[in-house]
Amino acid sequence: MRSEHRLRAQRGMTLIELLVAIGILAFVATLGWRGLDSITRARASLNQELEQTRGMQLAFAQLQSDCANVVDTKLLDGRQPVVIDSSRITLARNVHLDGQPTRVQLVTYRLNLGSLSREESAATRDLKQLDLFWQLAQDGANALPLALQSGVEGMRLRVWSDDGRGWRSWDQAAGASSSAPMSRGSMMNPQAGTTTSGQSAWSGLEISLSLSGREASLTKIFLLGSA
Repeated sequence: MRSEHRLRAQRGMTLIELLVAIGILAFVATLGWRGLDSITRARASLNQELEQTRGMQLAFAQLQSDCANVVDTKLLDGRQPVVIDSSRITLARNVHLDGQPTRVQLVTYRLNLGSLSREESAATRDLKQLDLFWQLAQDGANALPLALQSGVEGMRLRVWSDDGRGWRSWDQAAGASSSAPMSRGSMMNPQAGTTTSGQSAWSGLEISLSLSGREASLTKIFLLGSA
């Protein structure tokens, strides 16, 4: 009797017990794989968001510098220092170099095929040459664009003017179709008798960028010029 009991103990697990054990191990492995997959996906999404945030911080820092150095309208002999449309911002900015007189440079931020880029012209003191740079900027031929941020699905622009009307989108301010560019001079109030060389001008620019994978847009306000 004892020998028979000892023989059964040496036989080990039956086939049914083995199948049950394999099933339990498979179930535990599936749970572990799903948990690991969720962690990996969350980490990849977080890294993407961090990379987008870092890229936009750099882009906004450059925009802030360009906007802060926008040329005063009076110094351009009636020309406009800022021109925007639905996918482009062109700024005439002051360039200060040690031991050299201040010059003017055109900087263009352009949204094209989901990529936000920055272009800049050569610096000049010749307003006629500046007119040529304006035309090249419209054609996208000033210089090779520097990509700032990819995955940009949309860009919304608003401007601020000290005329009592506050913020308004560029197309509402221009009173034109969404394809028509708007310059700073379009904000002048004819009833008040102001012109493009008058004091009434844009003093602020708000930019909202919609990025892929994010529900909320990234928005920042920039002061135009030193004022």
